[in-house]
Amino acid sequence: MNVNKNIQTKLTKGLLDLIILQLLDNSPMHGYQIITTIRKNFGVYFGPSTIYPLLTTMEKKAYIKSEWNMNSDRPKKIYKLTNGGKTALDFTTCSLKTICKTIVVDDAQGQNRMQHLTV
Repeated sequence: MNVNKNIQTKLTKGLLDLIILQLLDNSPMHGYQIITTIRKNFGVYFGPSTIYPLLTTMEKKAYIKSEWNMNSDRPKKIYKLTNGGKTALDFTTCSLKTICKTIVVDDAQGQNRMQHLTV
């Protein structure tokens, strides 16, 4: 695995809950749809052993809820964003934007450089 792919995988995994909330904000999905959409959009594969436990945790936190869709050949558990999940998504998105703005600033020559963070 090259360095860029490794970084992409690490970043995607670190933001996986945010990514799932964002996907479910767009539309309810079943687990396999979430897995394939993440692979298609980010080029990173997370299997069922990663996604389903995370969905269970997010459901326990009341960020998402699930319902069984029995209208297909195989019953599918459909996940939907809750109001609590929407609040968490909005807060996390805002926080991430703030972090990104704090880390990268343009200097006088228009070049991006890292800003030293003070705690």
